[in-house]
Amino acid sequence: MQWEVVIGLEIHAQLATNSKIFSGASTAYGAEPNTQACAVDLGLPGVLPVLNKEAVRMAAKFGLAIGANVSRRSVFARKNYFYPDLPKGYQISQMELPIVEKGSLEIELDDGSTKLIGVTRAHLEEDAGKSMHGDFHGMTGIDLNRAGTPLLEIVSEPDMRSAREAVAYMKKIHSLVQYLEICDGNMQEGSFRCDANVSVRPKGQKEYGTRAELKNINSFRFVEKAIEIEVERQIDVIESGGRVVQETRLYDSDRNETRSMRSKEEANDYRYFPDPDLLPVVIEEAFLAAVKATLPELPDEKRRRYMQTLSLSAYDAGVLTASRELAEYFEAVFAIAGGESKLSANWVSGELMGAINKSDLPLRDSPVSAAMLGGMIRRIADNTISGKMAKEVFEAMWNGEGDADSVIAARGLKQITDNSAIEPIIDEIIANNPGQLEQYRAGKDKLFGFFVGQVMKATQGKANPQQVNGLLEQKLKDH
Repeated sequence: MQWEVVIGLEIHAQLATNSKIFSGASTAYGAEPNTQACAVDLGLPGVLPVLNKEAVRMAAKFGLAIGANVSRRSVFARKNYFYPDLPKGYQISQMELPIVEKGSLEIELDDGSTKLIGVTRAHLEEDAGKSMHGDFHGMTGIDLNRAGTPLLEIVSEPDMRSAREAVAYMKKIHSLVQYLEICDGNMQEGSFRCDANVSVRPKGQKEYGTRAELKNINSFRFVEKAIEIEVERQIDVIESGGRVVQETRLYDSDRNETRSMRSKEEANDYRYFPDPDLLPVVIEEAFLAAVKATLPELPDEKRRRYMQTLSLSAYDAGVLTASRELAEYFEAVFAIAGGESKLSANWVSGELMGAINKSDLPLRDSPVSAAMLGGMIRRIADNTISGKMAKEVFEAMWNGEGDADSVIAARGLKQITDNSAIEPIIDEIIANNPGQLEQYRAGKDKLFGFFVGQVMKATQGKANPQQVNGLLEQKLKDH
C-alpha cells in the first residue's frame, strides 16, 4: 500500500520584548534561576496581569507579514492544567478569538517549485517555567525565570506532505520572525521551537489518519529526523494490524526514536474560559496602520528584487536572503564593490560563509567586515588582483592583517596587466619548450594549459590570467 504523510506544525516563537507579557519582569536569558519571576508570574494572590502592548504590536506585525487577518478584537483565556513549572495552575493563552487568523506563506521545495502553506492562526500566550532534571540527585528543580515570557504560537494547516516540506516551512517562519525583529530565533536557548503533528493515510483517502504530536523540537535537523522516524513507526503499526493512538510523543535524538509521553489532550480537557482579569484586546485602525508602516522588505520581496534587478540566480538570491543579517551584509558589500552583484554574491555565500561556518562564529563577529570585503572585490573588478590572489588577500584580512589595499601593498600582490611586460615572458617560454610547441601544433591542445602554467609560474601568479590566455593563444598561432 502507498501511504501519504500529513504534517502540521505548531511553532512557538518567543517574542523579543524586554519584559514579560503580563508583568514587568525581565525576559533576559541566562540569569540565575528564579531571579526574574515576580509575584504576577508566580500567580500569587492579589496580583493582576497587565498586557504588554509591545507583544500585541509584534503579533500584529507577524499577521500583516503573512497576509493574515489581524483581529480587531481578541480575547485571552485560561488554559487549565497542572504541571510543576506552571505555578498558577493555568496558562494565559488565546482560544476562540486569537489575534491572527488565516494567513499563508510560500515555501520553496527541493525541485525548485513552490508550495503555499496555510497558517490557521497565531495566538499570544505566556510561556511556562522550566523543569531541570540534572544535578538534583533524583529530584527535579524548577526555574521560573521563563514563566510569563511572551510567545506567539503559530499553527499551520496540515498542508505538508514530507519532513523536507516541514523543515522548509519551519525555516521560512524562522527567517521571517527575524526579519520582522520580533524573535531572535535562537533555537539553542529555546526562543524558537516547534511541535509537529504527524499522521499517515492510504494514498487517495480524504480522511486524515490519527495523529501523534511530537513535542518541543528545537532544531531543523531533529524536526526532519523525528518526523521521518515517526512516519515509519506509524506505518509499521498499521501494517502490523495495530492502530495509531492519539498521543503526545517525545523525540529522543540519541536513540533516534519517538516514545510516548502522555495521551493527547483535547481542548475540552483544558477547560478553557475567558480570563476574568484581562479585558478583550481591541486593535484600532490607527494602531494597525502604524505597525504596517514598520514592516521591512520581506524575504520573498527581497529575493525577487535580487533576481530582477541584480540578475542573481534563484539559488544565490535564496541563500543571501535566508536571514536579514546576511542580506544586509551582502547589500553593504555590493554597495562598496561598485555594482559587482554576482562577484559579491559569490564571495559572501562562498568564501565568507565558509570561513564563518568553519570558525563557528556568528556573522556579526566576522573579522572581515562588509566594507573590507567590498573593498577587496573592487580590486578584483579593477584588475588590481586576480581571483587567486584575492583568496590570499581574504585569508590575510581574516587573520587581522588589515584591509585589502594594506594586504596587497604589504605582500606585493598587484596583478601584472601590462601586455608589454607579459609578452616577453611568453616568448621566452615558447622558445624554451620546442618539444611541447611541436606537440601542440600537431594537435595536442591540452598543452595550452602547460604554457599558461609556465607563464603564471614565471610571474609568480601575478599575470592577469585572461590576458595571458589571449596573448598566448595568438603567439602559439603565429608559430
